[in-house]
Amino acid sequence: MAIGLSEEHEALRESVTRWAERNIPADVVRSAVAALGAGAEERPAFWSGLAEQGLLGLHIPEEYGGAGYGLLEAAVAIEALSARVAPGPIAPTVLAGAAVLGADGKAHADLLPGLADGSLIGAVALTGSITGVREDGVLTVSGVAEPVLGGTLADVLVLPVSTDRGEEWVALDASQATVTPIASLDLTRGVAKVEVTAVAVPAERVLDGLEGPDVRGLAAIVLGADASGVASWCVSAAADYAKVRIQFGRPIGQFQGIKHKISRMLVALEQARATVWDATRATGDELAYAAAIAGVMAPDAAVQCAKDAIQTFGGIGYTFEHDAHLYYRRALTIRALLGSSADWAETVASLALGGVARELEIDLPQEAEPLRAAIRAEIARIAELPTEPDGPGGRGSEQKRALASAGFVLPHLARPWGRDATPLEQVLIHQELRAAKVKLPQMIIGAWVVPSIVTYGTAEQQERFLPPTLSGEMIWCQLFSEPGAGSDLASLQMKAEKVEGGWKLNGQKIWTSVAHVAEWGICIARSDTSRPKHDGITYFIVDMKSPGVTVRPLTEMTGENLFNEVFLDDVFVPDDLVVGEVNEGWKVARNTLSNERVSLSSGSGGTGASVPDLVGLCGRLGRELTPVERQELAKVVCESHSINALSLRVTLKQLAGAEPGADASVRKLLSTSHAQNVAQAAVGLLGAAAVTAADWKLGDPGYWNRAILATRAMTIYGGTTEVQLNIIAERMLGLPRDPEPGK
Repeated sequence: MAIGLSEEHEALRESVTRWAERNIPADVVRSAVAALGAGAEERPAFWSGLAEQGLLGLHIPEEYGGAGYGLLEAAVAIEALSARVAPGPIAPTVLAGAAVLGADGKAHADLLPGLADGSLIGAVALTGSITGVREDGVLTVSGVAEPVLGGTLADVLVLPVSTDRGEEWVALDASQATVTPIASLDLTRGVAKVEVTAVAVPAERVLDGLEGPDVRGLAAIVLGADASGVASWCVSAAADYAKVRIQFGRPIGQFQGIKHKISRMLVALEQARATVWDATRATGDELAYAAAIAGVMAPDAAVQCAKDAIQTFGGIGYTFEHDAHLYYRRALTIRALLGSSADWAETVASLALGGVARELEIDLPQEAEPLRAAIRAEIARIAELPTEPDGPGGRGSEQKRALASAGFVLPHLARPWGRDATPLEQVLIHQELRAAKVKLPQMIIGAWVVPSIVTYGTAEQQERFLPPTLSGEMIWCQLFSEPGAGSDLASLQMKAEKVEGGWKLNGQKIWTSVAHVAEWGICIARSDTSRPKHDGITYFIVDMKSPGVTVRPLTEMTGENLFNEVFLDDVFVPDDLVVGEVNEGWKVARNTLSNERVSLSSGSGGTGASVPDLVGLCGRLGRELTPVERQELAKVVCESHSINALSLRVTLKQLAGAEPGADASVRKLLSTSHAQNVAQAAVGLLGAAAVTAADWKLGDPGYWNRAILATRAMTIYGGTTEVQLNIIAERMLGLPRDPEPGK
């Protein structure tokens, strides 16, 4: 995947990639390395071709010679070019154009056409000690700015100036300054020291309306895209190498240590892409917030991916001849230019504590409004129905049954159980239910059961079980895991013996949520021991009141009893409660598990351990946070935002009819550990008060102590973190599967 999501963005990325493959081959990169090393940095030979493709002015309005798109399109192109470690001042020129465009219009006609067509090279100083004095309305500037990326080749220098009005920005011709190259860590593009002495700045070159946070936010986006390109190459190159490098008789990509390393690289890459992508869409205070998060995530991702790529390559990756060090050098340079992650994290913490947050809403097309109006009217009628419980056990209500009947509970399902809802309709339903404050039934395990019965169940099973499940009146449990078959579920040993009219089940299940109150359970058991591991398994519906079913609560570390162990001794299940074909239950179970993992990846899993909760705790502490605490807060805020951005990207891809790809897998993985990280940060803030018992009734200390204990389960149930990393490695990166035992 890439920063851009739409078909147009994908086409742009592919076009830029193909162009770069033709025009920036390895020998061009190495020639640039040699020239820079000899102190003879030159404008790249491909520069005019780059400009002819319009890639320097994607974000510049058409009236000034640009393509008239936006910063997102520029980020897409930069990411693709950086994946080839394209030499030269591409990112600095794009950033200079964005900075000039962000000011009032005085310099637009003078500078933007040249920056768009490549006749002008731009550079922006993000740090400096330049001062300015006004006399008779003329600003005269003197001082030094360094390091300036691309400064040696620049025609236009965008510089910060300290005046009696605060920080101002000016755009000077490079001929007005003394530019001295600095030996550069990045061997593909130079940096320079810029000195100005008593330079009178024309009024049209004072970039009024442009402020420091604006420029640095733009830099976080542009260089964040640059960093994403670095990380992208590192992930792909490391994965490709791990598939073919043989050690100990097999590809190194088959070793779990390598699998998990490269999977973690992909996770960091997708977080970087998501946060840079979102920053291009933000405005106002939310732009500062989103850009600061990108400033934390993207450079760190590039550095970490480059380090891990070198580790994967081994000795060859440490050589000068291999390209890995070029990407590592660029990643380190980007992070140094943007400023430390800690500084960006401090900005994130300040904004979060100041009440700034970013609501990631979907901008839907105007054509959706007629459909929205119809959904709103239907929900409004349902909202008027009674909500008082009137079903078995006080669980159902007229309103919940109406929601189920209308297909609003799981709208993506086929009618009559859902609405055959498109992704667009699903989004509209979610928005309108929330606006009407109508709550859906709590199905718990039933949410995983329904899709499997819809797909594989008989008509009789569907009519019997789906309506009361969808309305929340029927409680289910999942009889899958066994003492010897957790993550390796297909190793289950529970036996199903065929008898007259049905089956007898014998064995033990464990970690069964809500089994002590469930009326029905879905159960998989081995019905043919002569078949291979994943065959000979059948999927049953078990009446939890059947003779021979024994439920024993398991006390968790919180002292609560959500999980249970269940013993089945000669439990009879009639033939009409087999779901799917006999001996083909693994296929049905996989359907259930896929829905389980989607459900578990949303929200905090009922622990309440979320960033708004954490920020609320910070406000109740009655003291200022220490610098270390602010860094910890920023860490979980950034993680939360990246998960939300990934979620939005998944939805937008589905709306466009595309598969979510890596975004969905990465989001699942991050979500399981996020609540743990939030709870850990909260308990750290509590100090000595964290000795209080884990009980939500005991105020903040008890609430958060319960959360830190309860969330430990989140990286275990629904597929452990380690299993999820294997899935990402094998399915998303194509790394070889683990060998079968004994082979």
